[in-house]
Amino acid sequence: MTTPPAASTQNYVGVEVSGATLRAALVSARGEVLGRREAALERDGVAAQVARVAAELRDASEGAGAVSGIGIGLPGLVNPATGNVVISTDLPALARGDLRTEVEKATGLRALLENDANAAAYGEYVAGAGRGSRHMFYITIGLGIGGAFIFDGRIWRGASGLAGEFGHITIDPEGEECACGNTGCLETVASAPNIVRRTHDRLFRDNTSSLSRLALNRDFTASDIAREATAGDDFARLMIERTGRYIGTGIAAVINLLSVERIVLGGGVMEAGALILDPIIREAGRRSFQPCFEATQIVAASLGPDAVPVGAALLARAAA
Repeated sequence: MTTPPAASTQNYVGVEVSGATLRAALVSARGEVLGRREAALERDGVAAQVARVAAELRDASEGAGAVSGIGIGLPGLVNPATGNVVISTDLPALARGDLRTEVEKATGLRALLENDANAAAYGEYVAGAGRGSRHMFYITIGLGIGGAFIFDGRIWRGASGLAGEFGHITIDPEGEECACGNTGCLETVASAPNIVRRTHDRLFRDNTSSLSRLALNRDFTASDIAREATAGDDFARLMIERTGRYIGTGIAAVINLLSVERIVLGGGVMEAGALILDPIIREAGRRSFQPCFEATQIVAASLGPDAVPVGAALLARAAA
C-alpha cells in the first residue's frame, strides 16, 4: 500500500534493473513509497525505459512534490568516481555505455547508479529493518547471494569496491565448484537454484523423501520448497532448515570478525520466514563468539521488493 504524499516535498525516483524485470518507485525524502511501476526489462534500451517509467511516475503523482533526482540499482560493480558501470555479468551492455549520462539527458534529472545489493541495504538501513542501527550488514539471498556493509550511514566498499561478497564465503572446501572459481562457496548451497539442486539430489537419493509433495513436480522452485515447508511438508522443512544452517555458518564468520550491530536478511529465499530465520539464528549463535553474538540482532528485511528502488532513491537524495 502506498503512502499519501505530503504537499511541496522533494521526491526521488528509484529504479531496480535486474533479471527480466524493471521495478520503479516514487519515494519521498523520508523513504515513503508514493507510487510504483513494474515492467518487463527491455535490455537493448535501458535508459529509454528508465526515462519512460520515471515520466509515468511523475505524471501519476502530480501534486505530490517535485522530483529532484533518480537512483538506479543494478547487478554489477559501479565505479564511485565516475558513477558508471564497470562490470555487470547479468547486463554486460551496461558496462559498454554511459547509462548515467543517458538517463540524465532523457529525464533532465541528476542520476545515480549503485550496485543493487548496496541499494537494498541502504533502503533497509534508512527506512526498513535496519532503521535505528549504526552498523549493519545486509544479505540478499535469491538467484545469487550478495551482501553490503553500512557503517555510520555510509556504504563500505573496501579496497576493490566489492566488499560484502557474502555468497563467496567458503562453507565446504570439498563442495561444489562455484562460478567465481572457488570451491564450496555459500552460494553453491544456499542460493535459490542451488537449494533446488540439493533438493533434487536428495529426492532421488533418499527413498523416504519420495513422500514429499515436491516429488510430484520435477520443475519445482525455491519458492515451491518454501511454500511446501510452510504447509507442513517435513522434507521441504528439512531442506529449508539445512539451508538456514549453511547461512548461519557464514553469518557467524561475519559476527566474529566485525561484531556488527544488526544483520538484515532479504531476498526471495527469505519467503520461508521463521522456518529459515530460526535455524540461521541458532547456527550463528552456536558458531559465534558469544559476546559478539549477543550484541548482534539478526532480523528479516521488511521492504520486500521495494528495497532496491527505495534505497536507490534515498541514495540519490543523499547525493543531491
